[in-house]
Amino acid sequence: MTLLSAVLSFSLTLAVVQTQSVMDKSYTAAVYEHKLIPNPDPRIPMSRSAALQHMQKNLDIFEEQAAKAAEQGVQILVFPEVGIHGFNFSRSSIYNYLERIPDPQQESWNPCTESEKYNNTEVLQRLSCMARRNNLYLVANMPDLQPCPLSTDPSSTCPFDGRWQFNTNVVFRSDGLLVARYHKYNLYYEDSFDTPPQPEIITFDTPFAGRFGLIICYDILFHNPTIALVEKGVRQLIFPTAWFNSPPLLHSVQYHQALSRITNVTLLSANLRNDRFNMGGSGIYTPLFSTYHHAQRGEPEEGKLLVARVPVLDPEWLGQKETTQERLTESTSSPAAESGFCQTDSCSDASSVTPSSNTFISTMMRDPFTFVLLNEMEGDANVCNGSFCCHLQYKRFPHGSSNELYALGAFSGWHSKGRRYALQICALVRCAGSDPSSCGQKVEEAESKMDFLLEGKFGTKYVYPSVLASRMAMEDPEHFDIAADGRVSMKHSNMTGGLVTASLYARMYHLDKD
Repeated sequence: MTLLSAVLSFSLTLAVVQTQSVMDKSYTAAVYEHKLIPNPDPRIPMSRSAALQHMQKNLDIFEEQAAKAAEQGVQILVFPEVGIHGFNFSRSSIYNYLERIPDPQQESWNPCTESEKYNNTEVLQRLSCMARRNNLYLVANMPDLQPCPLSTDPSSTCPFDGRWQFNTNVVFRSDGLLVARYHKYNLYYEDSFDTPPQPEIITFDTPFAGRFGLIICYDILFHNPTIALVEKGVRQLIFPTAWFNSPPLLHSVQYHQALSRITNVTLLSANLRNDRFNMGGSGIYTPLFSTYHHAQRGEPEEGKLLVARVPVLDPEWLGQKETTQERLTESTSSPAAESGFCQTDSCSDASSVTPSSNTFISTMMRDPFTFVLLNEMEGDANVCNGSFCCHLQYKRFPHGSSNELYALGAFSGWHSKGRRYALQICALVRCAGSDPSSCGQKVEEAESKMDFLLEGKFGTKYVYPSVLASRMAMEDPEHFDIAADGRVSMKHSNMTGGLVTASLYARMYHLDKD
């Protein structure tokens, strides 16, 4: 039995157990995709009263959505990253948005019923009362201030102004008690926030579904804390995000669904809706099914509440012995060179590719992929990036007189945008135009359908498969398999829409450097 077959077998077995008593072994979850009311001048400092006035506008919307969720029997509700205050602040301009959030692991505090305990905690109080009033668990994201000791010690992590500023998730119990606080570890161009000295592995328990883990946005691409939670047996993740969609490989619904399936977790993903920044796409993803929303071009820019009945996956709550952890723990024993991973930045240039008349280099997601064009209606294609190779068998079904250009791409190396992290990718993509240089550019629509078998040999078991059809519609691959030697295959046919991209996106977590 292959790794993924084992994982899928586990999922399906779990599903059979759960469907025997759905009401006892499922819960109702909701995520809210929020159209942010932003601060029009986030780089300009404002008073505390002005900052509160701004945040209350977004909290008013949260109040409405929490009431709607409660009417539908929701037990846990998730709001997006920066959904209360917004983004693009400087370190100083966000200061009066900050509230000092106590550590629930160190003290018990209900902001709604004990409002006098701490000053300047108006947002915490309102969120707490929101959870209490609607009798549900509530997860929100807000900025946290924690004082730290100034020191001349070069090893000190305390900033120059004597305070840490953290991008933070807070969780409130249905009676308003603050039960969890998580500080984002992997920041993405966030000048206003600090990276915690150590990654936090934060979970909280619920009476209706057991244990949940907390992550935020960019965290999902890294081992800490996301995969660390999975390896500890956490099967339910809470994911507030402000996700900038980056097709053809990292659209929100595309990557979040794939991670849910491969790691065998439920992912409650709440995103912002902001068309200017191409933000959108939220979902309730499980290994068995997904409920997600992605607004189409031209649709009104507005919020969206998603509600779904979700199977409980926490093995301890279900009274099951967890066996998935060992299967998913990443091994560091196999040398990266055996899988064709490039250890230097120069690996991805054209000189490392076997010469071919139809092979070329084009940038996708700011990384130099080696591509080969698919010039026939059906056939086989191979492409290598260094010694990492991808193979494709395909048959195209063009629509009418459509003359869309497709290519097979391969990349093995360090992603160069933002933090460096290790990747291996096989990707079948529709090119944006008729010129090969357009291969890898953003595309959202396609008319040509395709039957295909996409294969590669990877240096990790964390390979995330996705098939993205026209207008950002997800399709489930008919077959997906990871063999013990790292060979991965994905087969799909009978598409319902034109093919935008099909990818095997592998994260080499064990090669990352903090």
